[in-house]
Amino acid sequence: MLAKLRRARPPREKGASRQGIWRAAIVTAAGTLVGLVVVIPPAGFAAAAAGKGGPVDVLYAGSLVDTMGKIGPVFEKATGYTFVGFPAGSSALATEIKGRTQKADVFVSAGTKAPASLEGAKNGDWVSWYAQFGTTPLLIGYNPKSKFAKDFKTEPWYKVITLPGFRFGRTDPVVDPKGVLAVTALDDAARDHKLPALKTLGTETSDVFPEETLVGRLQAGQLDAGFFYGVEAKAASIPTVTLGSIKPVNPYVVTVVNRAPHEAGAVAFVAFLLSARGAAILAKEGLTLDSPAILSGPKAAVPKQLKPLVS
Repeated sequence: MLAKLRRARPPREKGASRQGIWRAAIVTAAGTLVGLVVVIPPAGFAAAAAGKGGPVDVLYAGSLVDTMGKIGPVFEKATGYTFVGFPAGSSALATEIKGRTQKADVFVSAGTKAPASLEGAKNGDWVSWYAQFGTTPLLIGYNPKSKFAKDFKTEPWYKVITLPGFRFGRTDPVVDPKGVLAVTALDDAARDHKLPALKTLGTETSDVFPEETLVGRLQAGQLDAGFFYGVEAKAASIPTVTLGSIKPVNPYVVTVVNRAPHEAGAVAFVAFLLSARGAAILAKEGLTLDSPAILSGPKAAVPKQLKPLVS
């Protein structure tokens, strides 16, 4: 069964288009070719998958498009549920959940700010807990066919991206945690290396694109480089350079959304993600794993099938 991507209205990201959603659909379909990792799942995963069948609506950070394209088909094969994915910037997804404009069973966020914004009565009580399952560094990813590619091998990244004619891309800090990390990295580099042009770059809007389209734009030659998480760069075979002394790291967290329309399927998906089989896929994609997952919030709020999988 192919992992499906809902043809829904995308979140209100600046410059959002159907291009990113269509790209995710292609990657997800391609993910059916990924070989199965034969690992006996833990008891928590087996219990969660017992009542299998039906869709699971998973809202996830756009930087995980390729990774979820591999997770989805294996999850379907293992449980009988249907993975229905919707990628976008994490903050934008939180807004969709809070505004009831996008149904969600599971929320996979880049960073903790977005799920935290859904906690408590004033925020609709959509989230009571979340668990960090892995981390990834922020890097500069570049197009190897760019005329500036060779410069990354001889010059510091902060000099290369300010060269005349250089086309750079990042995400919107208003809707995406990666955008926040990117601006912080530019500001820090501007201060450390006394290059005010970097700080200016962090205030411009012409280099801002939706997270789920940034990889495609780079690969199509529309950009020379951009800020990417290590996990998405590895999945898309994008060459990268580190940020030197600046070492921003992003945590990925997951939760079952309160009042999830398909709660049993949601629990099964999170159990799979945190299981040995899910961990094998995540590790292959380049995530540094937290095992067991690091819990934020009361353990009493965690579904009983998932409690053995979180610290």
